[in-house]
Amino acid sequence: MRPGLLALSILLTCSGAFAKEYGNYDPKRMLVTAETSAGKRHSLDAVYLDQMLNDLASHAKNYPARFDTPQDRQRAVQDVKVLSGMLDILINGPNPNPELLLRAGFLNSMGHNLDIAGSADKANAIFQRLLTAKPSHPRGNYMYGTFLAGTGKPKEALPYLDKALKAGVAEAAYASGMSYLALGDKAKALDSLADYKRHNPSDGNVDKLMDAIRSGKLELKQSSN
Repeated sequence: MRPGLLALSILLTCSGAFAKEYGNYDPKRMLVTAETSAGKRHSLDAVYLDQMLNDLASHAKNYPARFDTPQDRQRAVQDVKVLSGMLDILINGPNPNPELLLRAGFLNSMGHNLDIAGSADKANAIFQRLLTAKPSHPRGNYMYGTFLAGTGKPKEALPYLDKALKAGVAEAAYASGMSYLALGDKAKALDSLADYKRHNPSDGNVDKLMDAIRSGKLELKQSSN
């Protein structure tokens, strides 16, 4: 088991559907070069970057990552490595764009879920850099809190998730619920998951999760090896 992984085993009948196919991308398309009177001007195709991040998130936002085929996974791993290197260059300065830091942190958190060596340390450093510059960044607090919860640090995750919730990021309630559950506080876990459900009434999986917590049909393990 991956070190620090928070492993959940829910004794429920769950869907075994495969993930959708991962797309084919060219990360170099993210950088756009235009000729101007002052020479070449380089810019970022943020739409293409977000398209890649959204596709990666549908497969690797959580651990374990889910792909249709080993080839899809290999392609995603390569894309994350290339994108991470490109974003490193773009955020390597005294005042990087906070939204680029957010995306770079999120990308490397998914790299961690893909078992890419060094991704967890990079994600941690980038999120901390973002929140040092912008302590109240709503999505930054949410993504960092979720990252910490997913790497077996529920106690450290909760202050960031609480900031995100207070800033209106309703989905942070789910990660808060799982963090409280990891800490053995089932009452607060259920309260947080109920809050998440109020904002996401169509999510049937959270109903199953809450039923499993109430009935004791949930085994929660926090492993350090």
